Parts: sequence; structure tokens; C-alpha cells
Amino acid sequence: MSDLIHNSTRRKWKASLRDTFLLLREFRAPLAFFVLLVVGGGALFHALSQNSSTPTRSFIESAYQILTMTFLQSSGDFPTRWYLQLFYFIMPIAGLALLARGLTDFGVMLFNRRSRVKEWEMAVASTLNHHTVLIGLGHLGYRVVHKLHEMEQDVAVITIESDRDLMESVRALGIPVIEDDGRREVVLASAGVPSARAIVLCTQNDSLNLQIALKARSMNPDIQVIVRIFDDDFAHALQEQFGFQALSATGMAAPVFAASAANVDITPPITIDGQANSLARFVLQSDSALIGKTVEEVENQYQVSIVLIIQNGQRVYHPQGALRLTAGCDLALLGSPNQINLLVHANHH
Repeated sequence: MSDLIHNSTRRKWKASLRDTFLLLREFRAPLAFFVLLVVGGGALFHALSQNSSTPTRSFIESAYQILTMTFLQSSGDFPTRWYLQLFYFIMPIAGLALLARGLTDFGVMLFNRRSRVKEWEMAVASTLNHHTVLIGLGHLGYRVVHKLHEMEQDVAVITIESDRDLMESVRALGIPVIEDDGRREVVLASAGVPSARAIVLCTQNDSLNLQIALKARSMNPDIQVIVRIFDDDFAHALQEQFGFQALSATGMAAPVFAASAANVDITPPITIDGQANSLARFVLQSDSALIGKTVEEVENQYQVSIVLIIQNGQRVYHPQGALRLTAGCDLALLGSPNQINLLVHANHH
């Protein structure tokens, strides 16, 4: 829990720094004009002062005088020539007017990020790496996000015209929600698709899901694609041709989508004696909480049935309960999607 809080705090600081950098880029024009005003004014003042009784010694000195004039803190004596006197009146008005406008807008936007929700969410999403990008925050997408959050998986969401309450509920979990069209490559990039581990497509439009999936795969050839497809034949064709994980969108599918996004091979649920069950396969991580446990302990604690273990290059079907699990071994097991999600969560800790 403490690690989760630490990561969330660190991510907010990184997002704040990136957001501030983006703001500075947005206001580079006023800053550039101010620099031009100081440099250009300094060069002109230096040239004109050479014909006066108090010429400046260098361009640097002139530029410095122009800068101090801007803030009504001149470092030199008041000149006797009228054309040099004009600088003492014009520069403060021009410089302060330019800076005041830019700094005021910058300050308002920096400290009032609520008026820039989209930009802030994009800044937060930019701090993620090896995460899951979810497209379409409908009821299925909302359940998938919650399942991934329960498994402490990093998520970024892209959605358009979603329910406001759903979006605010997801944002309350610290998950960035970008309101934009997921078909746009710049939007996918802002959610971190090039560095993401998986993308989950939950819109209700099969062709839209496919279009975004192909674009995401072109941006990140290694990304795992989990796509919601209503047509079973179409789903099978996608799996055969592109290697996408195409899943049905039934009410029980949310845990399956979440487990798939967490790099678990899992089948759609089948109902056995009124209970939904899936067959899942995953590899034990080096820091997994399951390491050292026996098969019997795992089965009893998580209410699953381990049907296969691949350990040290050997396949063991229906392993004995006393067999202990080690890092790197493959597990294949049968259980409810919710219980499988609990196992996946334990495997990542």
C-alpha cells in the first residue's frame, strides 16, 4: 500500500513538472518577444549613445540598462539627448505590458489546472510506462478499469462522450482520463501507447475497435491488443490474422479483459453448474507472493484448480499438492475470473 501511495505521489510530481514545461512551451512567444525587446533595444541604445556625451562602453552594458529600465531600476545616469531619454519612458511600458500579459496567463493556467483538464490528464498519462491503455469508458470499460486498479496495474483511459459520473469516478482513483477521439494518432501517443504494454478496446463499434487496434499496433509492434468484438466469426478472424485477443462483451467479461491486459492468457468464461470458469495461464514473477507456496496452499487459498505446471523444463499435469512453486514456472489453472484476478494480483507482488 505504501509503495502504491509513493508511486502515486511521484507520478503527480512528474506530471506537474511536465505540465509546467508544456506551459512554458506554450508561452514561448511572449518570452521570445521580451528577449528580442531587450536585445534589440540594447543594440539600438548602444548605437545611438555613441553620438552622446555619455556613450555606453559595450552592447552588453546597453542591454543591461534596457533590462533595468524595463523594471524602473535604471543603472545609468539620465541622458541629455532626447532620443535616449525616450528609452526611459518607452521601455518600462512596452516591457512590463508584454511580461504582465504573459505571466498573468501563465500563472492562471499553472495554478488553475481544472480549467485545463485535458492537458493535465495528458501530463499524468505521459508519466506512465509499461501500462495499459483503455479505449471507451462505457459500463464494460468502467468495470475493466476497476479490475485493473484492484490489481494495481497502471492505466490510462481515452474516451469520448462518456458519462460524466463514470469519468469523475475513474479520475478519483488517480487514473488519467483523456477526453478525445482514440482514432487520432496524437491522442494515442498522449496516452503513452508507444510505451504501453497493452491496449484494451471496449467501444461498442467493432470496426472502430479494429481501426484503433491496427493504429496502436503500428505505433507499438509489441503492444498486446485486447479487443471487444460482438461478432464471433470476426473475433476468430482477428485472432488468426493479427494475433489480437478478441473477447466477447458479456457482463462476466470484465475480469477476463482485466486479466488479459495483465499479461495472462485466459479463455472466455464458460458456465459450469451455474458458475463462470475460465482456463488461465501465466508465469510466476521473480517477486511473486506465490513463490514457495505449495500447489495445495494455492488451490485452497484461491479456490482454483491447478491443472498444469511447467517447471525446470518439465510438464507436470495435475501436480501433487506438496509441490512447491518457484519463480519462472508456468501455471495453468481453472477457476472463476475473479479468483484468477486475485492470483494475478498476488503474482505481481
